Amino acid sequence: MKLISILVSPLFFLVLNVTGVSSQIKTEVNKIEKSDTTTIYLKDFGLEKTRKRDCVKIIKKALESIQGTSPKKLIFPRGEYHFYPEHTQRKYYYESNTTDENPKKCAFLFEQVKNLVIDGNGSRLIFHEQMQPFTFDNCENVTLKNVNIDWDHPLTAQGEVLKVTDEYIELGINLKEFPYRVEEGKLFFTHGKWGKEQWKGTIEFDRKGRFVVPQTGDLACLGRGWENYLTENIIPGIVRLYYPFLRKPALGNFLIMRHAERIHSGIFIYESKNITIENVNLYHATGLGILAQFSEDLTFNSYRAIPNLKKNRYFGGGDDGLQVSNCKGSVTVTNCEFAGLMDDPINVHGTSVRVEEIISETQLRCKFMHQQSVGLNWGHPGDKISFIENTAMNSIAIGEVENFKSLDLENFIITFKKPVPKELKIEDALENLTWSPNFYVANSHFKSCRARGILVSTPGKVVIENNIFESSGSAILIAGDANGWFESGAVNDVLIKNNIFTELCNSSSYQFCEGIISIFPIIPKLDLNIPRFHKNIKIVGNEFHPFDYPVLFAKSVDKIVFENNTIARSFAFEPYHHRKYTFSFEACKNISIANNTFSDGVLGKNILLKWTDKKELNCNPKQNLKIEMAK
Repeated sequence: MKLISILVSPLFFLVLNVTGVSSQIKTEVNKIEKSDTTTIYLKDFGLEKTRKRDCVKIIKKALESIQGTSPKKLIFPRGEYHFYPEHTQRKYYYESNTTDENPKKCAFLFEQVKNLVIDGNGSRLIFHEQMQPFTFDNCENVTLKNVNIDWDHPLTAQGEVLKVTDEYIELGINLKEFPYRVEEGKLFFTHGKWGKEQWKGTIEFDRKGRFVVPQTGDLACLGRGWENYLTENIIPGIVRLYYPFLRKPALGNFLIMRHAERIHSGIFIYESKNITIENVNLYHATGLGILAQFSEDLTFNSYRAIPNLKKNRYFGGGDDGLQVSNCKGSVTVTNCEFAGLMDDPINVHGTSVRVEEIISETQLRCKFMHQQSVGLNWGHPGDKISFIENTAMNSIAIGEVENFKSLDLENFIITFKKPVPKELKIEDALENLTWSPNFYVANSHFKSCRARGILVSTPGKVVIENNIFESSGSAILIAGDANGWFESGAVNDVLIKNNIFTELCNSSSYQFCEGIISIFPIIPKLDLNIPRFHKNIKIVGNEFHPFDYPVLFAKSVDKIVFENNTIARSFAFEPYHHRKYTFSFEACKNISIANNTFSDGVLGKNILLKWTDKKELNCNPKQNLKIEMAK
């Protein structure tokens, strides 16, 4: 027998030993990680094969088990689950830009929850009648992901245009999804115990392209006086609307028929921090899609407020897709999609309030001026407040809050640490500068919706880059107001970079839509002797495809840059806009238009200066732009 001797290096044993120890450490770490996170499986509470059984009670029982601050996961078994309003939790919330009807009906109500991940595993959550699917109230470090939110019977309807004559229009309406009745010649939509709502607004969508038909907008869809129609039910699912409509829809297109009040949000984030919404499809909501209010550090990734194409719907998830009202910290939106909405995809703003009484040198009585902004917890000790002379929209001074006391839903008393400025008068306004976020949006698609693309009014840093805009109105609107909507926020640092603005942008007329990018603060009386309202706006490296004249409109801006952009004429639609200038500047300073490329046929290729000195304009001559001074 031959012996084979094997020499083994001591290093081998050392490696073997270290490897074993490493493996053991990894195992122990995994044990710690697993034991540190509590996993709650909703199937353990009976959420399984529910068909159309109401799941609200099951959810309420499961949520009672979410306690403490240790990490937790709430896991859905993949499936379809239905939720009805009868057994929902009821709570009073005064939600911005929402009809004040309380209490709200909350299906998933998370209160004072920390360190939670809610994973829907791609489940379909189907809601019924008026209710609020998700509410996060005073929560921190919460993620909602992998869910699809929809309604069995949406509180918006649609009808296919089957016949168009000079005397009437015939519509085909899916009775199963949009049950209706005709009473005294008018069309009402009905859903269960919710009651009935009369048809009160219309939007026309192109059948093939799924965009708002150009030059229709709000009243222009069927023309003025359309509400004087009379209805006849031809057969179940087909109605005839008798009226000499001033504008007639195209055969085969779809009319979106609005009838319900915006009472609930799809997802309501209230006085919370570090909330993430990820991979969520919101196919419908009975009001705003997502509303974040007085919250901090919010992330929205792969959130889609869009139509449910499987059900051949042309309307998307709610009114605004995402409304950020009086928030702070950072708001980040990436890889998102918005389509078919009844209002703007994104609106980031504060809330101005009016001074009603100067009680003392440190105390004011103020009022919420818009009916959809009442009841807000508007002021907090330490908040920085801007005092605004609301006629010229000039900030007089900045103060710090000592105390805030609500008197009723509309009125409150606010006390400052130091005397308010002597120039402040009754009917002037206040803006809360503390609750003003930085805003970043990238790699997102703003498809055709009823109005604009992004509304942004915040003094925080704003970056809008690498997005595609197909908005029916202005792609980007920067406003600021203490007189009408009372949505506050003069911008100080905005970068609009590397975006594509298609020919669908600004194809219909809506409020404040004076260009593809419209900078339009509501200033009742311009005063050229005070600082401009907005500051430091850069529009660089973008691609515009206008079919009409106005590309950029700017009012009361100090330092606005439009450089290295490409403007290529589209011939997709007929021009209609009343503004016949590519660029319009009113009461602006420090304007730079340089190194832009214009294709043949671009309309206008001109600049209008109004209440703006020509020396404030730096325009590269190679661009061959005509400069005109307003008379």
